[in-house]
Formats: sequence, structure tokens, C-alpha cells
Amino acid sequence: MKQIKFLLIGILFGIVLSKAEVISWYRIYEMFKFQSFHMYGIIGSAVLIGMVIMYFFKKGTLKTYQGKNVIVEPKEKGISRNLLGGIIFGLGWAMGGACPGPMYILVGKGVVSILIVLLGAHIGAFLYHALKHKLPH
Repeated sequence: MKQIKFLLIGILFGIVLSKAEVISWYRIYEMFKFQSFHMYGIIGSAVLIGMVIMYFFKKGTLKTYQGKNVIVEPKEKGISRNLLGGIIFGLGWAMGGACPGPMYILVGKGVVSILIVLLGAHIGAFLYHALKHKLPH
């Protein structure tokens, strides 16, 4: 019964992303060609909201749904791995026409061709898990 609220939040999130045209291949194409501010505005607002939420997690004001504090461990700084990871993620996003979250929404909307992209994303995630101990972190 507890999981139903998460399912409902996921459905609501999918509806919001659909209505905001975030899952539109054309909007993503516009973004990568620097022709429209639409996606940059949505991504920028998500980053700002994420920064505010992380601030409150670090202060201990926000807790998990179970009432526990979220432990935010400091990470080692380094530009090269972030740059490489961002390039790989961006290339996948540009070639696939969707970032990971909207892929599932596109499946729900009946876009069958996204299943190929989703399969590639899952294979990449499994490969990363299998090789992460060999990669620099």
C-alpha cells in the first residue's frame, strides 16, 4: 500500500513532463541546436530547486520519508571525470532523443522505437556496474 503513493507521484511526474513538452524529440533537438530556451529554462529551474533541496538536506531540516537524516558525503573534486561523464551523457541524450526519465514516459505513450534506446541505457548501466571498480572515481 505504501508503494501506491510513489506510483501516483510517478504518474503525476510523467503527466507534467508530457504537458511541458520535455519528452518531445523536437524540443530536445531545438535545445541541442541552441534554437530555443524552453529546455534550458526547465533544466535550469530543476537545478535551482535541487540546489535548494540539497541545502536543506545538508542542514538537517529535510529528512527522508522515514524521518531519517540524509547523509551527504563530500566527494573528491575533479573536472575531468565530470566533463567526460557529461559528454557521454549528452551524446547519449542527443543520439537517443531522450534523457533517462522521459524514456519510460515515451514507452507509456506508445513510442515503441524508444525501447531500443531504453535497452541501450540498461546495458550501459549494467556495464558501468560491472566495470566501476576499474574506473577512476
